[in-house]
This record gives sequence, C-alpha cells and structure tokens, in this order.
Amino acid sequence: MIPRYSRDKMVKIWSPENRYQKWLDVEIFATEAMVKLGKVPQSAIKTIKEKARINVKRIDEIEKITKHDVIAFLTSITEIVGEDGRFLHMGMTSSDVLDTSYAVLLKEAADMLLEDIDQLIAVLKKRALEHKNTLMIGRSHGMHAEPITFGLKLANWHQEMQRNRQRLVHARESVGVGKISGAVGTFSFIEPFVEEYVCGKLGLKPAPVSSQIVQRDRHAEFFTTLAIIASSLDKFAQEIRLLQRTEVREAEEYFSPGQKGSSAMPHKRNPVLSENLSGLARLVRSYAIAALEDVALWHERDISHSAVERVIGPDSTIVLDFMLARFTDMIDKLVVYPERMLSNLHMTHGVVFSQMVLLALIEKGTIREDAYTIVQRNAMKSWQEGVDFKELLIVDKEVAKYLQEKDLVQIFNINNFLKNINYIFIRVFGEAK
Repeated sequence: MIPRYSRDKMVKIWSPENRYQKWLDVEIFATEAMVKLGKVPQSAIKTIKEKARINVKRIDEIEKITKHDVIAFLTSITEIVGEDGRFLHMGMTSSDVLDTSYAVLLKEAADMLLEDIDQLIAVLKKRALEHKNTLMIGRSHGMHAEPITFGLKLANWHQEMQRNRQRLVHARESVGVGKISGAVGTFSFIEPFVEEYVCGKLGLKPAPVSSQIVQRDRHAEFFTTLAIIASSLDKFAQEIRLLQRTEVREAEEYFSPGQKGSSAMPHKRNPVLSENLSGLARLVRSYAIAALEDVALWHERDISHSAVERVIGPDSTIVLDFMLARFTDMIDKLVVYPERMLSNLHMTHGVVFSQMVLLALIEKGTIREDAYTIVQRNAMKSWQEGVDFKELLIVDKEVAKYLQEKDLVQIFNINNFLKNINYIFIRVFGEAK
C-alpha cells in the first residue's frame, strides 16, 4: 500500500517556526557549552530554556528595522528572556547559527527523501518481479533492437534508484557539518569545545576547518545529488511517455474514472503525470546550477549565496519529495499491455533474430563480413516487402550451405532471449521469482 503523499511534512521542515527553532537550538546548546566552560552562570541557561520562545511575527517586525535576520531573532528572544539573554551568541557570528542550523534542516529533508526513495525501490522491485518474463522489444535509437522483458527495464530503474539512494546518503553526510568558530573561523572568542558540543547535540560533525562559513562545495554536492535523482525520474517518466504513445501503447498511466484528457478531444488519455515529472526535473536541475554558483564566494565570506539557499533549500526538497511520491504511485498503478508488447515485437517479421543468425553463420565457418552481408540482405528484404525473415533465410542458397531449416527453427526460438533473465534478477534482487 503506497502512503498518500502530503507536502505538509516537508513544508513543515522549512517553515519559519522550525527554522527559527533550529537557530534557538544552536544558541541554547552553545550557551550550555559556555556554562560547562564556566563562562556563563548555570542560572542563565536555566532561565533561557524556561522562557525562550519563537515569535515569528515579532522577529519580522524587528527585522524591518534592523535589516538583519539573526539580530532580529536574538533581539526578540532577549525581549522574552530578559537580562540573561545577553549570554546568547557570545563569541559567535551569524553564520555559526545559519550554517549549523541549515545543515540540520538539510539532513531532516534528506531523511524524508530517503524514505520516499525506499518506497519507490520497493514498488519497482514488486513490478519488476511481476513482469520478469513479460516480453517486449528493446529499442535503440528509437528503433527495434532485440527482445527484452518489461521486468528487465524496471530492474534497471530499481538499480538506478539504489545508486541514487547511496548518493543521497553520502550527500547527507557531506552536508551534515556545523561550525561554531566565530567571525572568520579562528575560534578567537570561542573555544573549540563549544563547536564540538553543539554539533554533537545536533547530530552533526564539526567542520575540520571553516572560514566564516561552512564551505559551499558541500551544499553543491547535495543539490547536485537531488538533480541527479530528479533526472532519473525524468528518464523513467520519459520512457512511460514513449510507451504510452498511440502507435506503441505498451504501457500507460492509470486513467481514473471521470478523468479528462483534453478539453477539446474526449478520446484523449494523455501521460500528464509523466510530463509533469519531466517538467519538474528541469526545475530541480536548475537549482543544482545555482548551488554550484554558490561555491565561489569572496575571501572568507560574502552573502551572495544566502538568498539563493533560502529558495533552493525548500524548493528543491519539496519538489523532489513530490516527484518521488508521484512516480511511486504512478508505477504502482501503471497499466501494462503484454499482448501489445508481443504484437509490437513481432511486427518486423522476425528481423530481431538477425544477430542470432549472424552468429550461427560465423560459428558454422562463414567469414563475419560475408555473414553480415547475407543476413542484412535478407533483413532488408523482409523490412521492405513485409516477408517473414525466417522464410527468406530458409530459401536463401548461401544460408543453406551452413544452416538447415531445423537450425533456423531453433535459432528463431524467442526463449533464447530469456535464458539469462533469472541470472540477472538474482544479481539485482537476490531472487528471481
């Protein structure tokens, strides 16, 4: 059973309330560390924990005056906490709060995306096993190549999503780094212990070295990984669109009762979900470009990355969350037409066996170039005249020198293309049911 998609969970991660709460967590943990170092009285942290609350409206009001979000945040907290609020942010700079909390938000978003990916992987496995032996034509350059199975196509997608999962786990680790090292990363007014303590509390690793910021190559890796995942979904969705074309009609998106395909043409059943996914993938890829542009900042820091990240952080994760949920549901309900797949496979009169004939002739002693000429000549005639390829080979005198009719009957057994499907499925899934 595929869980219903709800944007609320991912949107909540990026809500002002949660974002400011993460800022407050950083400030409180840093102050706790200062208490342990004997630089802040125990009573102060007790008061801060008891009284500190997030008031988004008040922060916004103050920021209109200060034009500085972190100062507005600290001012609002101090208004609530009182005199002990002066112990917040000691020896810290804004990026200590922003970058460290941003890492926590990205990790939370990544965890949700990993859950999405796991659901998709499970559905791809289920449908791949279901269609392990569902024959269809494989295509290269958009043209008929040789038979495959629909399950094999889905097994390929399954493995690609497994790789995407590994990429995201690694990117989550790379971006899961915090820094509490002061204005230019030198710990001039704050002890390294504070950074270690805060990061430990938040499930982050301290950046081994930082400037005023955590270096943005980490974030570029994260957003590029999201773009790769989106591109995989684009690839899968594009394949569904191609298979759903009227002339092909081997698979199609589930068309629910009452659904409409066109305002003008009542007969239309369009692959709108797949098209939507392909469009959204372009958006996620554009965010990766923006993240790459953020890597190069002036000296120890400028804020040209800041506005970018306020957009691409929420947008890319929310969009990809939506894409993964949509595609998972789409694959789970995908309508497959095995009879149409077989019909399309046979529409070229058997020329898909050309390589098997070629290899058989070579094994019987024909020079490869000569064998290729013989097979291609008959294949082209089959194409042009709509004549059965095997029948042409049976009456070809040059073929008859090497292959008898019984040999050709054996060669033209469709099961020849399936003999290693079990082996592939065992490699992919550890089973071949």
